[in-house]
Amino acid sequence: MRMRPTLSWTPTEDLPPGSTDLEPVAEALSTGGVLVLSGAGLSTESGIPDYRGEGGSLNRHTPMTYQDFTATAQARRRYWARSHLGWRTFGRARPNAGHRAVAAVARHGLLSGVITQNVDGLHQAAGSEDVVELHGSLDRVVCLSCGALSPRRELARRLEEANAGFEPVAAGINPDGDADLTDEQVGDFRVVPCAVCGGVLKPDVVFFGEAVPPRRVEHCRELVHEAASLLVLGSSLTVMSGLRFVRQAARAGKPVLIVNLDPTRGDRHAVTRVALPLGTALTAVAGRLGIPGPAGV
Repeated sequence: MRMRPTLSWTPTEDLPPGSTDLEPVAEALSTGGVLVLSGAGLSTESGIPDYRGEGGSLNRHTPMTYQDFTATAQARRRYWARSHLGWRTFGRARPNAGHRAVAAVARHGLLSGVITQNVDGLHQAAGSEDVVELHGSLDRVVCLSCGALSPRRELARRLEEANAGFEPVAAGINPDGDADLTDEQVGDFRVVPCAVCGGVLKPDVVFFGEAVPPRRVEHCRELVHEAASLLVLGSSLTVMSGLRFVRQAARAGKPVLIVNLDPTRGDRHAVTRVALPLGTALTAVAGRLGIPGPAGV
């Protein structure tokens, strides 16, 4: 029997309520060396829904798993039809005040790095540099046979040519860029093969049920080791890919601070969880540090 990946988390203990006091976050940033770990909640103000918050996509949508994607051609047809449509909307998303505040704080030398669980590229679009994309990026496509990487825009062009007139209306867009379509809307959507070897193409992202590349995990562990503190932004920390770094920081005695509206799986390791919208909170913190309000992008 195939085990399904962990998609949800329910607290089994009493957790402290969220705070609205931003002073601990501002104080940590003022001393520098802060490593940011961001999740889907940071991008909701850019129009990309998160998985688990109020109105989160898991309430209506089960993400594609690696096991399902590789199992059948029909699963890949369904994924690529939905992802191709979602890419049109996803690709138009722009950084919000939260992304811009992170970039502004980084430019002032107060961050040691940024690890993001997001695949939307919005940190980089806002001006952040040396971002570790823990789960990859929808901007790239990889061949499962030969390993060739190619730009997503090139695949989008090929899919447009192979599926002229494909214009269904999606019920919604998800954090992984997947649009909600029925099987009838997917129809006989045509999937194109790798242009190099004819193999199966997959977005260069870590699907649910797929392991993060070990070298990437080790690099992130080194960043946690070198950081003075860890600041989690907009992540429920439900999956181990992000939670392990919170646990590592806590074991090493490094302060863990979380800004997330809802309780997280890492709350018991944190010195505080600030329950405020990310854009508002991060802009306010930047102001307390004397960093000018980040301009729009």
